[in-house]
Amino acid sequence: MSDTPIDRVAKATPPTVAAKIRGLSDRTIAWLFVAPTIFLLLAVNIFPLIWTINLSFTNFRANRPNRDVEYIGLRNYERILTDGDIWLTMQATAHFLFWTIVLQVLIGFTLAWLINRKFKGNDLWTTLIVLPMMLSPAVVGNFWTFLYQPQIGLFNYGVSFFTGVDPASFQMIGDVALAPWAIVIVDTWMWTPFVMLICLAGLRSIPDYIYEAAEIDRASKWRQFWTITVPMVLPFLMLAVLFRGIENFKMFDLVVQLTGGGPGSVTELTSINLKREAFEKWRTGYASAYAIVLFVTVFGLASIYVKALNKVKER
Repeated sequence: MSDTPIDRVAKATPPTVAAKIRGLSDRTIAWLFVAPTIFLLLAVNIFPLIWTINLSFTNFRANRPNRDVEYIGLRNYERILTDGDIWLTMQATAHFLFWTIVLQVLIGFTLAWLINRKFKGNDLWTTLIVLPMMLSPAVVGNFWTFLYQPQIGLFNYGVSFFTGVDPASFQMIGDVALAPWAIVIVDTWMWTPFVMLICLAGLRSIPDYIYEAAEIDRASKWRQFWTITVPMVLPFLMLAVLFRGIENFKMFDLVVQLTGGGPGSVTELTSINLKREAFEKWRTGYASAYAIVLFVTVFGLASIYVKALNKVKER
């Protein structure tokens, strides 16, 4: 007679409980297994969202918990939509999003196309290229802060070598015009490998016989690239853009490590501004409304983008 763990559990189960379990349908058993996960998701995600929505209609301040909470309706939302400083942070965020996504897509796709050619040392170069995305944003921020130092930064000496500018007078982080580009460069360096891997998966999913058929029809390499490679990799590219767009909209730690949100407001993204409102000015109700506005913005844009992505996949 077998004595497996399942048999021991069956023996230890009281007869009344075993009878009830045998009487359950497969659908009910499935719901019993899924229920703890659903409850956890509700507790971790849905309840904080509902609580934030509730706070957004109040003047609640977390540093004054004993103060009477007053419901002020849509006043917080009105202040947000008419606040010029918030629109400036939106512009800074849009600038950061646009250039990081453009550079990461162009460089990532180019690297994926080169690696897909399977040259000698392919695996080694792939591993080296992927290394930056394995690092912590805090480590990356400190590393690049050192590179950007006016006196000893290797980045400054590289610029000086090509342009002849004195490295001591060249400030990448402290300059109002160059600080946003400093963040764009670091984020591109760190997350281009992620886009590359997604593009590489798309390139390797294209069957070889499609290219063979195109060669039989005497299609040039350039023609094959635009009529076969780009259309078939486009869904993967769009997926990479979606992931990076959502993540960069929430960018916080890397920017703080590099610039601290300065100089001025040129690098103060929406996430940093939200943090200031919530944990420096302690305008919790106002910050909650701000968070809801950002959530609706990201959710709405992502929904429209996903519909476009699905249409591309159906072609």
